Amino acid sequence: MLSSKSCPILSCHYPLPSLHHPQKLFHRTHSILKPKTLNPGTGLRLSHPFSSVGSRGLLQVCRDSTERKNFGGSFLDEKGPTVERSGDGGGSGNDWTTSVLLFGLWAGLMYYVFQLAPNQTPASDVYYLQKLLNLKGDDGFQMNEVLVALWYFMGLWPFIYSMLLVPTGRSSRSKIPVWPFLVLSFFGGAYALIPYFVFWKPPPPALGEDEIRRWPLNFLDSKIAAGILLVAGLGLTMYAGLANGDVWKEFFRYFRESKFIHITCIDFTLLSAFAPFWVYNDMTARRWINQGSWLLPVACIPILGPSLYLLLRPPLSALPMSTPSVISEKE
Repeated sequence: MLSSKSCPILSCHYPLPSLHHPQKLFHRTHSILKPKTLNPGTGLRLSHPFSSVGSRGLLQVCRDSTERKNFGGSFLDEKGPTVERSGDGGGSGNDWTTSVLLFGLWAGLMYYVFQLAPNQTPASDVYYLQKLLNLKGDDGFQMNEVLVALWYFMGLWPFIYSMLLVPTGRSSRSKIPVWPFLVLSFFGGAYALIPYFVFWKPPPPALGEDEIRRWPLNFLDSKIAAGILLVAGLGLTMYAGLANGDVWKEFFRYFRESKFIHITCIDFTLLSAFAPFWVYNDMTARRWINQGSWLLPVACIPILGPSLYLLLRPPLSALPMSTPSVISEKE
């Protein structure tokens, strides 16, 4: 049995108890039968995204522990090879507090949207929506360029969040799936996603290698899709940025008067604010935090930052193969 001190293990919170019943793993020499997995012994672990907001901050500091650890269960999918995703879910004592705070934020937003948001131009809101959906023909009215760019930005965000949350943002400790919230986000944006953040409990479930090659993971992990998002984001940014001062003044007037435009701007701000955390979560799960940490501040740039990360991140199929930290010497 290899000494545990020769195989340091990364841990974010608590050392696991000593290993009483070592699990048999595939030996390195059995190259044909060796599963393609991430090493459970060196898996990075994520806490709840918004727990320990006080002195610890959002980004948990991981430490290298050489103490003996018990993995408490196999990370390997008995039905086939797996890619294990990181995380222990953080301290359970903080989970309910964070969930309550997020739920309070969501409830406050809903109250503001339906009761307090300005609503001086309801007829114009219907007209703007029809024009943006191409339900009205060319009647000579020119839509505000900034509003048009914002509208298409909101169409990009659900794709970005889908690529960030699947598979590394899924929850194994909660039976609530992520896909209904992602579908609703195409219509409700952050207002539809925040309830999932309330119930999210990492780590994500084990992922079979065959699942990586199937829909939707093969699309959501695609560099082509990420490149299209980045190019579209750059084009829309330039389109809005080249608008003159009068167009921007008109847009700010819409923001003060129109309920539709007002709540859309808030939605865009919320999606931009939550994106850096989910970039960090995905980056950590893919064990790319050392090489890609420079992208964390870049991810604060709406649309462009997360899209650039999606383009540069390592694909799931390229994750390192398992290097067992505990190998049984007895057959």
